[in-house]
Amino acid sequence: MKVFLGIVAVLVILALLCGGMFISRRNQMVTLNETVKSDWAQVDVVLQRRSDLIPNLVETVKGFAAQEQTVYDDIAKARAALGGAQTPKDKIAANGQLDGALSRLLLIVENYPQLKSNENFLRLQDELAGTENRIAVERKRYDDAIQAYNTFILQFPNNVIAGMAGFARNDAYFAATEASRAVPKVQFPPPNR
Repeated sequence: MKVFLGIVAVLVILALLCGGMFISRRNQMVTLNETVKSDWAQVDVVLQRRSDLIPNLVETVKGFAAQEQTVYDDIAKARAALGGAQTPKDKIAANGQLDGALSRLLLIVENYPQLKSNENFLRLQDELAGTENRIAVERKRYDDAIQAYNTFILQFPNNVIAGMAGFARNDAYFAATEASRAVPKVQFPPPNR
């Protein structure tokens, strides 16, 4: 009888240890997942701020460069795609589109020296640069949170617990687009001699 009670006691202790480990690891996964969601919300806020700044910038540039309609249309389409995106992956893709269209808009500025001296344009460009810096910081924080989450749920024995608790890998990372790796083609006027 004492042997039986000893075996039961050991099994109860093992069950409590395993249960405690399961609960602890699951709670860590919940915390990491919520960090990812919170960091995504911050990225979303700064992306929206940039999206709100762009129409003012476009209108200022239009006053000087009305013939650049395709760039304005590309920006409008990219903003619409960003506004309609529901998931982080969709928003990341739409953001890439907007990055490309916005860089083309800023290249136009190089062809219009009078625009570069416009006070409203300079203020908007400064606000946009500050927002781009915030976006970079928030993207990095978001990607770091996803990496920490994915690393944690893929490690043993966390992967077993993650599978049992319904946690899956999150691959919604920000990645550099091919367009961002390309060197922009800027045409400089010939030097005056």
